[in-house]
Amino acid sequence: MAGKPKLHYTRGRGKMESIRWLLAAAGVEFEEEFIETKDDLEKLRNDGSLLFQQVPMVEIDGMKMVQTRAILSYIAAKYNLYGKDLKERAWIDMYVEGTTDLMGMIMYLPFQPADTKEKNLALIIERATTRYFPVYEKALKDHGHDYLVGNKLSWADVHLLEAILMAEECKPDILSAFPLLQAFKGRTSNIPTIKKFLQPGSQRKPQADEKFIATVRQIFNI
Repeated sequence: MAGKPKLHYTRGRGKMESIRWLLAAAGVEFEEEFIETKDDLEKLRNDGSLLFQQVPMVEIDGMKMVQTRAILSYIAAKYNLYGKDLKERAWIDMYVEGTTDLMGMIMYLPFQPADTKEKNLALIIERATTRYFPVYEKALKDHGHDYLVGNKLSWADVHLLEAILMAEECKPDILSAFPLLQAFKGRTSNIPTIKKFLQPGSQRKPQADEKFIATVRQIFNI
């Protein structure tokens, strides 16, 4: 039996969090080796583990995979979360790219200067409620199923739930105008593997605090 995937990243969310989410949703146990210092990162770079000198990196199936999108699509395909044909895969890709754009805005917010945070938070809320969430609300309505693509859980659903919870951390009532997304959140949060990941003590990471931000700045020279 192959060993558990091993995730190499910091102790925070960042670009690895969506990988943790997808593995957890697929019911796959994984190990983590945390990068805590600049030296830890340099060691990975120097031993040739990082194809482009960047993390996240995931050891899986004998590979040292880098590039978030490549890792996620591999996991989605391996664990049957990537649709039944090319058209379904294309829709999953489109939905995932949309949520990735929104999540990227939220992810970088804690690292922005204090004088721009308020403006950028307002932009996140505006984009979420006018550009992104209306698309998923309409998709659920038009599709008429519990999930975005086909009639089974896919990477698109897992990614959307992660994005919803991140957006609610910015504005708790952000879904107030989106009843189908509210119902979607309730359904997907109760899928056993996801429910387990949402419990305290799981490998899900908390919001970035000042200590974590300082550590990341030190490790990555930002």
